[in-house]
Amino acid sequence: MNSNKILFTLLFFFGSLSSVFAQCGIKNEAIQAGEVLNYELKFNWKFIWVNAGWAKMTISETQYKGEKCFKADLLSYTNKKVDRFFKMRDTLTAITSMQIVPYYYRKAAAEGKNYYVDNVRYEYLGDGRVQIDQNRSKNHTEKKRNIEVSSTCVYDMLSMLLRARSFSAENYKVGEKISFSMATGKEIEGQTLIYRGKKNYQAENDVTYRCLVFSLVEYNKKGKEKEIITFYVTDDKNHLPVRLDLFLNFGSAKAFLYEIKGNRHPLTSIVK
Repeated sequence: MNSNKILFTLLFFFGSLSSVFAQCGIKNEAIQAGEVLNYELKFNWKFIWVNAGWAKMTISETQYKGEKCFKADLLSYTNKKVDRFFKMRDTLTAITSMQIVPYYYRKAAAEGKNYYVDNVRYEYLGDGRVQIDQNRSKNHTEKKRNIEVSSTCVYDMLSMLLRARSFSAENYKVGEKISFSMATGKEIEGQTLIYRGKKNYQAENDVTYRCLVFSLVEYNKKGKEKEIITFYVTDDKNHLPVRLDLFLNFGSAKAFLYEIKGNRHPLTSIVK
């Protein structure tokens, strides 16, 4: 699994997307400016778990083309011990309307010996369609530009998170599959989540959360399902991802939420 999907798991935890463009804007029920989430990353290395790095996500307000907007930033990086094997320094930014309509997305990623920059811009055409303008550069060399027009809702990693956090899972059934579309910087990809049900999770600080459990899966050409990530989301109005189990090509990893600041709602998912 590439770093895009590792980062994506820190952001997107559930939500089904409408195929009607007019419904892409929503009433924000979960986030507010000033929210800060800090994660610790751990890798499994020769039967032991080692600290691998950190990730930090912040929500703030900004102005974009004269409009008050949300700005989401995610920083992710490995520590010096892991840098010897795989160095990662990723910075992601998304700008959306206050109704979580995406306007702009950028990812700058130093991964191993390579440096990537993805840019996505959204232009709303006023007739129920959106134009998605994407390009990616590698090691400062720009690749082919991709411009697509869609009549369905399309999101990037961060704006997808902001929208999904206002959904409720009350009507989901165990095993239900949720499909959605995501702009990657190169193209628009289809993704699939499976709802696994509810489970209590005890964090490393001995706080136990009541969680919704989801899996991000891939399908090969024969339709065989492969689980990529299992993640745990607080079963409250904040819908915060507190634990992620990542199944990598070279082993496994986990991400743990260890600090929460500026959450909009009380953490009623805490059971003890």
